[in-house]
Amino acid sequence: MRNVAKVRLYPTDEQKQALAKAFGSVRWVWNYCLALNNQAYKETGQGISGMQLKKQLPILKKKEETAWLKETYSQCLQQSVLNLSRAFVNFFEGRAKFPRFKSRHEKQSIQYPQNVKIVDSHLSFPVLGKIKANIHRKFDGNIKTVTITKTRTEKYYASILFENEEAEPQTSDEGKAIGLDLGLTHFLITSEGSKYENPRHFKKHERNLKRKQQKLSRKQKGSNSRNKARKLVARAHEKIFFARQDFLHKLSRKIVNENQVIIAENLNVKGMVRNHNLAKAISDCGWGKFLNFVNYKAKRDGKTYLEIDRFFPSSKTCNVCLNVVESLPLDVRRWECNHCHTQHDRDINAALNIRDEGLRVIAADPDRQFLAPGTGVTASGGSVRPTKGRKSSVRQLPINDQSNDASTKVDQKAGSLR
Repeated sequence: MRNVAKVRLYPTDEQKQALAKAFGSVRWVWNYCLALNNQAYKETGQGISGMQLKKQLPILKKKEETAWLKETYSQCLQQSVLNLSRAFVNFFEGRAKFPRFKSRHEKQSIQYPQNVKIVDSHLSFPVLGKIKANIHRKFDGNIKTVTITKTRTEKYYASILFENEEAEPQTSDEGKAIGLDLGLTHFLITSEGSKYENPRHFKKHERNLKRKQQKLSRKQKGSNSRNKARKLVARAHEKIFFARQDFLHKLSRKIVNENQVIIAENLNVKGMVRNHNLAKAISDCGWGKFLNFVNYKAKRDGKTYLEIDRFFPSSKTCNVCLNVVESLPLDVRRWECNHCHTQHDRDINAALNIRDEGLRVIAADPDRQFLAPGTGVTASGGSVRPTKGRKSSVRQLPINDQSNDASTKVDQKAGSLR
């Protein structure tokens, strides 16, 4: 079974310089290969395979103008090319957008596919050496991949993917079931009647963020004072991010620990934020991230997580007699069923209907062919990183003479892509 842990890194000044060079080299290789692929497609109508792109790396290192690529660990450069190849596959199979060029002003990252070790309270990397790290947990298993990231507040983190010999837990739906309804006034309403207040993290820090952004807008571009103001804005955003992450992690862990079957609604958050009156409030909640946290934690614990169809009328259906009302505006928070005259709290009634509908779906699937650990039956699409042996729908063609001409043109623009 594979697990991921994120630790804070504390590199020295020399290691920071080495990391800056590595970030730049990996970013340049990504941009160079992306431009090469785009140019080849325009001229020949064919893409370039990942293996052919990897063969360009030794050629680039031998050239005088790109000899600085030798200073970066070779497997990091190769991994950047493989990531680009996977990005194209994900785009053509409808799982992601078209790959974009990377900027040095955004978050920087570099990936080590192997040869990283934990030594006492340090992480040992090829070329970089030992970097002090906050090892806050024990890693049981072999380290597979380590990704170093640098945030806009100039903090360094390492995401460690490790694999142990433990088997995936068997999913079970025998036990306590709960329905979850997400909202704005109350972030979460459960079928048990519990309501969790919406902390509104962005709204709490909005005035502070606005003041710092106004100061940033008055600074002269390229000045040192503007760079300092930019860091203050980034820290304000980071504070909001950490507060939201902490709340979502704690609440999702509480829900998973207390229940065996967790049923939620498959929300169209991307469509909801098109409503300009509610877009900021919906984005501040982080509904999608919360459901993702519940999903992977339930999968790790061998519990059942299920998402019912988003068009199921959970709010307008009476959970007692199953009568469906014709209309129920958002401002109506309590209503009475005109058939059985039961008084309903809108949100609790919706959570009860979500739970009952989920249990009905589970009962209608006796073979459990759709209920893998933590998997919803209404989920669509594939994994961004499919398992080994999966056939791709995208056939990448080898590089040819015409593509070599495109390589020459892109090579002339190498300085602008760095």
